[in-house]
Amino acid sequence: MKRIVIETENMTAEAVLYDTAAAEEVWKALPVSGSANRWGQEIYFSIGRNIDPGADATDTMPVGSLAYWPPGKAFCILFGETPASGPDGTPTLASAGAHIGEVTGNPGVFDEVTAGSRVSVRAADATE
Repeated sequence: MKRIVIETENMTAEAVLYDTAAAEEVWKALPVSGSANRWGQEIYFSIGRNIDPGADATDTMPVGSLAYWPPGKAFCILFGETPASGPDGTPTLASAGAHIGEVTGNPGVFDEVTAGSRVSVRAADATE
């Protein structure tokens, strides 16, 4: 697993990327940044890369998951219920994507991020 840092002007969180092909493609794209979109308790922004989500693509993931969502070429942070979630509230993407990692601390900190906020993702050992 590779360590990453996700930052906005108001918060910093640490996360890891899994050892998967899709996560490796995201790692190669770092650093990336974009304007946050909110979809329930999901933040996402385009990283401008076409990445194959792989054969194990899914739309449901645990709270704190990081995902790559192909239709939006987007890096996603799932920290709670989304409009597509079922009765149990499991975070659910609008369509299948790659489960590429997880937040290592409290994913609830992302609830403070508003639409339009700048979100940056970089390798944990990289400096800006």
